Amino acid sequence: MAYNLSKMAALDLYLSSLSEKEYDKIKHQLNTPEASTMPLMSWDLFSENHFKTLKKLKMNTDINTVKAFAEKAKWKNELDSIFKNQNFEALIITDSEQKIQWVNDGFTEMTGYSKKHALNKTPRFLQGPSTSQKTKTKIRTQLTDLKPFKGIITNYRKDNSLYKCEVKIIPMYSQEVTHFLAIEKLVV
Repeated sequence: MAYNLSKMAALDLYLSSLSEKEYDKIKHQLNTPEASTMPLMSWDLFSENHFKTLKKLKMNTDINTVKAFAEKAKWKNELDSIFKNQNFEALIITDSEQKIQWVNDGFTEMTGYSKKHALNKTPRFLQGPSTSQKTKTKIRTQLTDLKPFKGIITNYRKDNSLYKCEVKIIPMYSQEVTHFLAIEKLVV
């Protein structure tokens, strides 16, 4: 059945590329009672699935990079449970002083800032006048107490446009807290 569907999709693609004159020349060879081209709905299905697969692969690559970082830093946190059912766009790893050590490509897509620009800065460089002082204070308090933070924050992109993102910041520890992991996704 799958073979027939893929043959049909290929035929749809081919037939849709023909001019009316070209189609009239070959329509008598088709085994359908009413030979006509159909919309490429199969292409839409393929495309949607393809992009979902690419996104999933990117997320897995990012998670594996965080796991490699964790192994090197000897973190005791259970990363599989942290990332279980987690949907994210940006990942940020900071040291214990909150200076950025690594960001994923999603960070660049979300903020417009290059990875190189972000390194050794604190995430505060993304904040501005519309960033809630209450949220900033809560983040500072939670991280000073070495507790996780979860909330929505308004930040600024490189082009100075505002965006809101849900951020989860988790202290990462070996014998003590050595890093923080921020998991972020845009809020629409």
